[in-house]
Amino acid sequence: MTPSRRRPPPASDDLFAGLVAERAAEGRPLATRMRPTSLDDVVGQSTLLGPDGFLRRAIAEDRVPSLILYGPPGSGKTTLARVVAASTRAAFEDLSAVSAGLPDVRAVMGRARDRLAADGRRTVLFLDEIHRFNKAQQDALLPAIEDGLLTLIGATTENPYYEVNSALVSRMRVLVLEPLSTEEVGVLVDRAVADPRGLGGRVRLDPEARAALILRAGGDARQALNLLEQAAAGLADGGVIDVAAVQAAAGGRAVVYDREGDAHYDTISAFIKSMRASDPDAVLYYLAVMLHGGEDPKYIARRIVVAASEDVGNADPRALEVATAAARAVEFVGMPEARFSLAQAAAYIALAPKSDAAKKGINAALALVEQEGARRPPLALRDASRPNARHFGHGQGYRSPHDAPDGVLDESLMPEGLEGTRLHHPTDRGPEGELARRLQRLRGHGPETQEEPF
Repeated sequence: MTPSRRRPPPASDDLFAGLVAERAAEGRPLATRMRPTSLDDVVGQSTLLGPDGFLRRAIAEDRVPSLILYGPPGSGKTTLARVVAASTRAAFEDLSAVSAGLPDVRAVMGRARDRLAADGRRTVLFLDEIHRFNKAQQDALLPAIEDGLLTLIGATTENPYYEVNSALVSRMRVLVLEPLSTEEVGVLVDRAVADPRGLGGRVRLDPEARAALILRAGGDARQALNLLEQAAAGLADGGVIDVAAVQAAAGGRAVVYDREGDAHYDTISAFIKSMRASDPDAVLYYLAVMLHGGEDPKYIARRIVVAASEDVGNADPRALEVATAAARAVEFVGMPEARFSLAQAAAYIALAPKSDAAKKGINAALALVEQEGARRPPLALRDASRPNARHFGHGQGYRSPHDAPDGVLDESLMPEGLEGTRLHHPTDRGPEGELARRLQRLRGHGPETQEEPF
């Protein structure tokens, strides 16, 4: 029986395949069509890609190590991975940790081994969302990295030192990518409007719409180009993209906030530091970002209570009352009305006089205890109510301050060897100033010691 032979496809099939590929390319998102193919076309990340930047030098010297690209969405992680592969003439393979498994990883390593054996060509594996791989999947990559079989470039929006196995992180260089500046996003938008790969100049972008689009993008290049493409959809040649089109394309989405990611920690940090720095405008802004992003209002209330003691303290003792009242209001009233209580308390903390004397005092006391251990109180202060306690001298020599003429004892109550140790140093701000002056008078009764000025 004569074996059947597969006939080559007719020329019309080849023509049809080419037409499909061409139309498929036209249907790709604008952000994909505008993706840079060379290092010089990449916008942003000047620290890494500038003349003395680590990544530019590593590419020029063809010694790019395995990398973890850590940064927010749209900062250029995928673009950089592809540029690295193209610049080093390596084969490029990409996987997403969301959908890939161990068989996919092993298949990539098998192809990399075949390339290396056949013609010495190396392989760059780009692994998006690398933090989503479990420990077993991440460990499977270790031998390939150590043996030089693969150059692994992992991308993540989560802190790799927390979300990626330490064994894998220790074998890779972590590069931190920053959100693009408004100027850099503007460069990308203008390029996409004019470039034949993009809109090809067939529409115009109104200056106010351009500014609104850049603001909405929030440093995310992909978001900027997606908004541009959506705003231009349906416009005839020569049409103008206006502010209304940008707003319609944005759909009201202006805030990128991950309650469990870096945005959470960065925003709450900015909120706390703004209260500390007495900037109520910044305080209300970061509060709005958190509330808009769905942050737990109880968490925000707890941070305000902490700030009332940590950063205000006795410079305004009422701050703690206001903060705890707001926390109770969150429990009692709930959202969305509780936002008013949170705003009131946060603004109060921001405008209150500041003192970290209580924070410094307790930290100094804890450091002293950790360094020297806990010394026992003087016998006069020890509990004398237990059976036989007085037999051991507990309570002997105790003097009540109420029996003193001015209600103050003229002795130190610190443990033996620590007499005269000063841990509390109040400031002269707000009501704490009066407490500081009172403490100066009180310390005048005790033994003379060298102490820091207030």
